[in-house]
Amino acid sequence: MSQNILLTGVSSGLGIETARLLLADGKQVFGLSRQTSLGLNRLLVEYPKHFHWKAVDLNQHEQLKSSIFQQLIPTGTPIHGFINNAAIAYDDLITNLQLDRLSQLFAVNVLSPMLLTKWVIRNMLLHQQGGSIIHLSSISAHTGYKGLSMYAATKGALEAFSKNTAREWGTRRIRSNCVVAGFMETAMSAGLSEDQKTRIYKRTSLKQATEIASVAETIAFLLTEGASSITGQALFVDSGTI
Repeated sequence: MSQNILLTGVSSGLGIETARLLLADGKQVFGLSRQTSLGLNRLLVEYPKHFHWKAVDLNQHEQLKSSIFQQLIPTGTPIHGFINNAAIAYDDLITNLQLDRLSQLFAVNVLSPMLLTKWVIRNMLLHQQGGSIIHLSSISAHTGYKGLSMYAATKGALEAFSKNTAREWGTRRIRSNCVVAGFMETAMSAGLSEDQKTRIYKRTSLKQATEIASVAETIAFLLTEGASSITGQALFVDSGTI
């Protein structure tokens, strides 16, 4: 039976690459993003029966349940995996912290994934099945970077939430893990200068950006039976940050 996977942040970068991998493997992908993109539209054309997409603003918490679990995913459809990939960035010094921007950051990066996790777990319990929950974290939660304190705090919160989710629901065969990604060449890092990127990459063993495909492959693996004994973990895919 084909697996049904809920994937947020599907319109670009890691989201597109992950969706492409899962669709090529025959999975049903239910994708969310604020807007469409050329790459997303191509996948919708290529996989019309397996790729389902809806425009959703993860900051609108009161609309999430009906938009996703009633309108996008048909009632009675089991969810086998949830990939929390969507995130927004807030780069600034702590002394410049703005409460409204910080609130939005946590609303999208932490509160929405927690709410979605609640409904995904309820779906798994309803269908009496296990499943795999995967949160995208960041190396910034483990290694300090100037200007990333607020963003890193959201990822640290996700890692704590994921570990406790694993402990709470492991007996029901529901697994929860984080993939700790290094700096990738994505839209989120596009604002960095070449000098900033070079200094970041020099802090890794490989001295280069983390490959998007490598992170996507790790995500895909965590959905498989081969990862059935992996839960409560933070798997680092970061070019060997040192």
